[in-house]
Amino acid sequence: MMWDSLLTRLRGKTPASDLPEPDEKLALGALLVRVAKSDNHYDAVEIGEIDRILAATFSLNPVEAAKLRATCEKLESAAPGTPDFALVIRQNVDYPHRLEMAQALWRVIIADGEHAPEEDASLNEIESMLGIKPEDSPANQAT
Repeated sequence: MMWDSLLTRLRGKTPASDLPEPDEKLALGALLVRVAKSDNHYDAVEIGEIDRILAATFSLNPVEAAKLRATCEKLESAAPGTPDFALVIRQNVDYPHRLEMAQALWRVIIADGEHAPEEDASLNEIESMLGIKPEDSPANQAT
């Protein structure tokens, strides 16, 4: 146990116990952050859109939404892959609300006015894991 902690610190990683266990709020926030970062460009416009989505979705004030996003950013960077977040959502959220989440992911992608192929690939992967039918995808409806 002591060696694990030492190795974790030497590798510069935060121990998993410092982060909360993902629930649907944290999983959605982490996926929003992940899709925003998928083009290697994460800016204030995308951050603002994520905060607005979190505030509207979970009835949070702006400060609460920003705090939730900050936790989601940490979780996203330290957590394993996208499937874990998607599984939490898929198990706890019905299809219509998962579809709303896919629409929120799409809003983050287009928030900065730039649209990169990496973002589409990330969205398609997440939607697939969320069980979103391709014909229901917001990206397919925008074209």
